[in-house]
Amino acid sequence: MIMQKQTPENTPDNPEKEWFGDTQVTPTQKTQLVRGVFDSVAEKYDLMNDIMSFGVHRLWKNHLIRMIRPRAELHYLDVAGGTGDIATRIRKKTGPNAQITLCDLDEQMLRVGRDRSIDQGMMNDFSWITGNAEYLPIPDNSVDVYTIAFGLRNVTHIDTALTEAIRVLKPGGRFFCLEFSQVQDAALDRLYQLYSDIFIPNVGQMVAGDRDSYQYLVESIRKFPKQKELKSRMEKAGFKSVDYTNLSFGTAAIHKGFVV
Repeated sequence: MIMQKQTPENTPDNPEKEWFGDTQVTPTQKTQLVRGVFDSVAEKYDLMNDIMSFGVHRLWKNHLIRMIRPRAELHYLDVAGGTGDIATRIRKKTGPNAQITLCDLDEQMLRVGRDRSIDQGMMNDFSWITGNAEYLPIPDNSVDVYTIAFGLRNVTHIDTALTEAIRVLKPGGRFFCLEFSQVQDAALDRLYQLYSDIFIPNVGQMVAGDRDSYQYLVESIRKFPKQKELKSRMEKAGFKSVDYTNLSFGTAAIHKGFVV
């Protein structure tokens, strides 16, 4: 049975719900605009990730998988799973018998992922569902490992999504979030901000023909909670033993927590 414990309307947190990057919007508008961004960038999404991070996002994702230590007998839920990068890595570690579910708000991103799984001979290895991280079409206490990579910052109500993650995880279940974060060194952070402001939107225009979507992605990174704030919000949601690992001087971080 699927039981929603709370809704954004009766949850007092979620401070980012009215911001689409640096533009103030309603929560409903934000969800629609985020879906529009990923409709636009889906076909070029992984290519742009390679260009923007110089391929380092692949190392970050591999580090995430090492932290998860996938085992075949578990149920994995990859939220904002889109093109299947995380799910495919899990599948390669577990073999074909693991239960792996991909959920994404954007149907176009899932379509790209399904096409890729066919190309890799994994067509029947995953379950694909369209859904919002805030209202997962997943039963209570049914998931062993919940992953979300570069997706939480695009969620309209982050605190609601964290509570929803706890709902679907079994006792002892683990939550992992890989996301862009705050560079720890001040000088490096200034260089990173310049790179983000100038390079990423311009490359988005040249490669994907879409400057605005990549400008939003830059702004969304800056709006996303920093490492300690996200840790605190996970603890407030109910996760236990919350911790985070910085990657590439804090350019990205992996947050993890447990359900009891």
